[in-house]
Amino acid sequence: MTVQRRGAKPLDSLLRGVIDKALAARGMGEASLIADWRAIVGEGVARYARPLQLQWPPRPAKPGPAAPIAPATLILRIEGAFALEAQHNAAIIVERVNAHLGWRCVDRIAFRQGPLPPLGQKRKPAPPPSAAAEAEARQAASGVADDALREALTRFGARAIDRSARALIAAGAGKGA
Repeated sequence: MTVQRRGAKPLDSLLRGVIDKALAARGMGEASLIADWRAIVGEGVARYARPLQLQWPPRPAKPGPAAPIAPATLILRIEGAFALEAQHNAAIIVERVNAHLGWRCVDRIAFRQGPLPPLGQKRKPAPPPSAAAEAEARQAASGVADDALREALTRFGARAIDRSARALIAAGAGKGA
């Protein structure tokens, strides 16, 4: 008899399938290339260049068992002013990416110029919920016996109630109501 564990699951186990599918669509089978980018290429490069995609060459119709895997092209989103320096550092970037992945995965880099958000940019905190949303959430959670859980549910519920109220107001404003 197998006993299933109840309770919270680690976030990475829940998101792994979603993240893996999103990365696979961009030719990346390795999430660490995105997650460890700053450590792979250094702060100076990471500030102005981010990996977008690994573009693999077409495979032959009948690949043989001894046929080597052709290396990919790493596509980087890059700030326009940094493009010339990135071209000069392309060989170093390729070497560092391949060393991180443990094989000659990338043989060249292509650049796509465009703006990048600053590294480590923090999102603005959400505005506090309205008093009406807090009162509604407090009343809804009043039956919970544990004080800490009741307070956590009240905070969570107030934000959810307030967010849905803002969405309804915004939807109504868009219709000319």
